[in-house]
Amino acid sequence: MKSGIAEASHAAGLPVEVVGLSKKYRTVAAEVVALDHVSLQFKPGESVALMGPSGCGKTSLLNLIGGIDHSTAGSIMVGNVDIAKLRERELERYRLLQAGYVFQFFNLIPSLTALQNLELPMLIAGVGEDERRARSQKLLETVRLGAKGHKRPEELSGGEQQRVAICLALVNDPPLILADEPTGNLDSANIGVITDLLISLSHEGKTVIVATHDPKVAEAFSRIHHMRDGRFVKPN
Repeated sequence: MKSGIAEASHAAGLPVEVVGLSKKYRTVAAEVVALDHVSLQFKPGESVALMGPSGCGKTSLLNLIGGIDHSTAGSIMVGNVDIAKLRERELERYRLLQAGYVFQFFNLIPSLTALQNLELPMLIAGVGEDERRARSQKLLETVRLGAKGHKRPEELSGGEQQRVAICLALVNDPPLILADEPTGNLDSANIGVITDLLISLSHEGKTVIVATHDPKVAEAFSRIHHMRDGRFVKPN
């Protein structure tokens, strides 16, 4: 299906290349290796699915590419910038304008309505009021929530909150879309809506990287990479 979002999108995708990327966490008991010297390229216009069991490194990889966490070693080239070397203020700008992130657990502000949640990042980016409202409403309509913009997160179901969270990642028209289990709380009809939306964004040139447990969702993407124990592996 045609999403309608593509018509409002302008930012072309960016190439992403991770080289020798590692992430280690130290606990009281031991050192945990979340990513173990992984290397991979993502091209603009590609839709890439990351698959693997819980704890395999999918979310850690997305968090590093999204500028949410810091790597232990390696580089993360987004366009011609190694974001692993950016300072926090530069990372804040990167997260606001360059990398749209769909979180597994929604990341919505409870005291704001769905529309207000969507308008806030645009307000920070300096977008005018009329454009903020129009784009927020259009996004909600695309995910079948056009009549629920006035509701707060607690008044929405888990699946509805997930769809608002997906809209939140798109409001500033980022060239890079990262999504951690974006269909995990949705029924089959809305899984199709969101999958089609993500694929349509890649067709418009955006770089789309998704972590998913659902093989049917993964099959819709142009590439699938399997992970286990912090590394890319060939499927069994």
